[in-house]
Amino acid sequence: MNTVILSKPDNGLSFGAWERHGAAIVTGLCLLFIGLAWWAGKNEMRVLEITLYIFAYLVGGYQKAREGLETLFKEKDLDVDLLMVVAAIGAASIGYWMDGAILIFIFSLSGALEGYTMERTNKAIQSIMKLLPEEAVLLLGGTEKKVKVEDLKKGDIIVVRPGDRIAADGVIVDGYSAINQASITGEAIPVDKKKDDEVFSGTINGQGALQIEVSKPAEETMLAKIIHLVQEAQNEKPPTQLFVERFEGVYAKIVVAVAILLMVLPPFLINWTWSETIYRAMIFLVVASPCALVSSIMPAFLSAISNAARKGVLFKGGVHLENVSGVKVVAFDKTGTLTSGKPKVVDIIALKNLTEMELLRVAASIETLSQHPIAKAIVQAANEKGVLLERPKELQAIHGLGVHGSLNGVAYKIGKLEMLKDVTIGKEHLQKIEELEKQGKTVIFVAADEQLIGLLSIQDTIRPQAKKVVDELKAMGIKVALLTGDSEITGKAVGKQAGIDEVYAELLPEQKVEAVKKLESKYGKVAMVGDGVNDAPALATASVGIAMGSGGTDVAMETADIILMADNIENIPFAISLGKRTNKVVKQI
Repeated sequence: MNTVILSKPDNGLSFGAWERHGAAIVTGLCLLFIGLAWWAGKNEMRVLEITLYIFAYLVGGYQKAREGLETLFKEKDLDVDLLMVVAAIGAASIGYWMDGAILIFIFSLSGALEGYTMERTNKAIQSIMKLLPEEAVLLLGGTEKKVKVEDLKKGDIIVVRPGDRIAADGVIVDGYSAINQASITGEAIPVDKKKDDEVFSGTINGQGALQIEVSKPAEETMLAKIIHLVQEAQNEKPPTQLFVERFEGVYAKIVVAVAILLMVLPPFLINWTWSETIYRAMIFLVVASPCALVSSIMPAFLSAISNAARKGVLFKGGVHLENVSGVKVVAFDKTGTLTSGKPKVVDIIALKNLTEMELLRVAASIETLSQHPIAKAIVQAANEKGVLLERPKELQAIHGLGVHGSLNGVAYKIGKLEMLKDVTIGKEHLQKIEELEKQGKTVIFVAADEQLIGLLSIQDTIRPQAKKVVDELKAMGIKVALLTGDSEITGKAVGKQAGIDEVYAELLPEQKVEAVKKLESKYGKVAMVGDGVNDAPALATASVGIAMGSGGTDVAMETADIILMADNIENIPFAISLGKRTNKVVKQI
């Protein structure tokens, strides 16, 4: 696998800035000269008008002319770039300076937009690379030393402190912590990790200090794989584009051949004068230029893009309108897309004559000092319900299991089932626990003086509008799938709530890419909807990538073709319908 080396972005009017915006500046100058030339013509300043048009031709057409000539002399081939230049010069030769200048402006504009599109790949990769620390703390003979991440070797031991990003893929050799793996797996709830568990670079360490044995060099980590997948997917040309490129070459040759025939044959066959023959041949060149088609289609696309923006849907280009119109499958990521992305208390099951509020008060009071994400969800639920909390005594955390402490002289345990070894749990309670787990919920046990007094379930809740959106898409004849890094139980539970039958669970980023390709081969064009770093390769691979604009990561937004500005997934059916309507208008044109 190739490593990706990116330089830091330039600031100000540096060479890097010119590289990024030079084409747009040139296009703007071309348009300015055209406007000034038009003004000079209106005021009958013929010499100034022609001079300004020449400037417009030189500024806007230089790069395309150069590319076209390089293709002609180096590759011995004709392309539409050279055809455009010849058509523009032909238009000028018969007095249609404005027409030729507009042809050049449109091609210059298309080149600038293509440049910005290519830049998106680098921006997406830069955003991913920000997730990886530049330095790691290497443990050597009991002493700590800061080293560059790329200098780490397999077998090295690194130290990761609470709250730091993990610098390399590896295995924990000492310590325990809850690790936020959302950037890799998309799991909403941080995962408890202990000795011998695998961890990934770019993920965020929780409350515990860790020692990790490096298992892979920097260029082979999971994060590096994501970068490679994004780059590969964005550089891969879709079949439609490949067809257009092949067609362009054939089209250019046909137009040039017909133009030459029109210049040579008519005087001999139908007694046209040479001036009339050349004049008509030049008109043919101008009309045959693909710019004529582009200039008629663009207003329809621009109108649709403007309409979508008013509804909070940002299209990054007209081509994505066309692509979304043909979508046959919409594949949703789970965490942060179909769901809110934050764990919440869903069920409060009180036992031993306790009320739900009493159980919540006890659990939240014991958990109030804990930094674990599940503890925070329990405390937040109590705060939202206005429950007054007490400060616990003799509080102690048991790594990977939960906490225990006392309130008013009563000893409480809160956490996983393994904490309650001495607690008897009835069959009816075991059935309820199994039922909750089948729904994809995490069950937390609350015991007092070795007696089970209640259960709490934690889950990343589904968005209220998710079921409605899925139903609308199905009504449009579009298949809906769910792709998630979470467990199969959780994935199927969320899929059932949203009305999605086709669920792919426990997927790493590269497996999401494979799932998108599988759906595409099975049904047709796929729209992938996601919000996280782990979704970026799938967003880039899909026919259309749709990112969440408010809660989504920079990586997802850079990689996607469409952005839902307010995370309104209900706008997805609207975007597809708009694409279909726009396509109909374009075909009419």
